[in-house]
Amino acid sequence: MSERPRIDPTPHGAICDLVTPFHGDQLDEPAFAELAEWQINSGISGLLVAGPAGEPWALADDERARLIRLAVAVAGNRVPVFAGTGTSCTETTVARTAEAKNMGATAAYVVMPYYSKPAQEGLFRHYQAITDRVDLPLIVGLAPQRTAADLLPRTLERLASLRSVVGIADETGDIARLVAMPSALRQRFALYSGHDLTAMPFTLMGGRGVISAAANLVPRLTVALHQALATGNQQSAQSLQERLSPLFQALEREPSPPAIKYGLSLLRGISDDVRLPLTPIVAETTAAIRMALAPVLCKPAPARRQFL
Repeated sequence: MSERPRIDPTPHGAICDLVTPFHGDQLDEPAFAELAEWQINSGISGLLVAGPAGEPWALADDERARLIRLAVAVAGNRVPVFAGTGTSCTETTVARTAEAKNMGATAAYVVMPYYSKPAQEGLFRHYQAITDRVDLPLIVGLAPQRTAADLLPRTLERLASLRSVVGIADETGDIARLVAMPSALRQRFALYSGHDLTAMPFTLMGGRGVISAAANLVPRLTVALHQALATGNQQSAQSLQERLSPLFQALEREPSPPAIKYGLSLLRGISDDVRLPLTPIVAETTAAIRMALAPVLCKPAPARRQFL
């Protein structure tokens, strides 16, 4: 396909880490398209497809491709589309990243290689191989709690020499990691929080924004929080943070895709089906999510429900 007009691959604000709706064992593409459109209409700064909340481990290659194409078609030139392409195999990651580029993705979200626990040299060469072979901006996903791999400062400095590596997304929620990062690297990379609960302090400390799973449920509030931060209205930002914190905490009780999908089943009528090895959330978590969402739900309506 022809390339889309260039869109900024490092936007400020909130990027939604989209869930992947299923209906039984099939992709629910209409629900995915509707979710993506609603996110854009709510002011979200970008869409991440097959990211941590999108159950990428459970997607067949053709399903991943269909989702990327659909997100690109829905987004048009309105917001950037980030394609999750990272795997534990460098060759597979290169191939998926090239495919994402050909389908019109703005950038690739490349999580650290998991399971193999590579040395720092291997991590650098992994990203170097991608940038050498595919001309597409990369956001590096740091999630050592998921992958058992992390980047040391000296490796981050080496990654800074790779022009295509434009951003870092840190899912740890540890603000000290951002504070300890050398100022030259903080200026070189677009830095995103991948942890909703601590995204506000992360942004205040110099982050560009958040790659948000919770935005699936509350896009307008998530956008409003980061707009308040961008304009220096810390009082408004703090008020929104306090309003959202119960939801952030409820979503952390279990892995995010099932918890978010349960919330979407309440709010949008989207199925909460997940694929093994994930399972539906337990009763205690459903109660916590219901309680957290109560303030942002309008009065009950049939079918789809509207909320802030």
